[in-house]
Amino acid sequence: MARIAGVDIPRDKRVVVSLTYIYGIGHSTSKEILKNANVNEDTRVKALTEDELNRIRTEIGNFVVEGDLRRETTLNIKRLMEIGSYRGMRHRRGLPVRGQNTRNNARTRKGKPKAIAGKKK
Repeated sequence: MARIAGVDIPRDKRVVVSLTYIYGIGHSTSKEILKNANVNEDTRVKALTEDELNRIRTEIGNFVVEGDLRRETTLNIKRLMEIGSYRGMRHRRGLPVRGQNTRNNARTRKGKPKAIAGKKK
């Protein structure tokens, strides 16, 4: 496996798909990186030369990915919680943050249903 940005990317997939295994790189960013590095998207990772891998690593260095991006996201959420904003309160309570309905759905955020005594529909 090729190691880029601290992640082992799959060898048998196309480069454009393999790069999306790195946190913070999606399909369009992957295409942009390969275009700037002059690497063909259809090439398999195992067929890449060391020079091409180094050019890809250099291009990825221009983006915030993996640990730095995760840390930045965590700090942003922590900041919202500390200043007591509405979004921070929703994070603290484990409820949906972006205005979704909570009466019927939102089970991913709320967890398993808790029975309420005397509550009927």
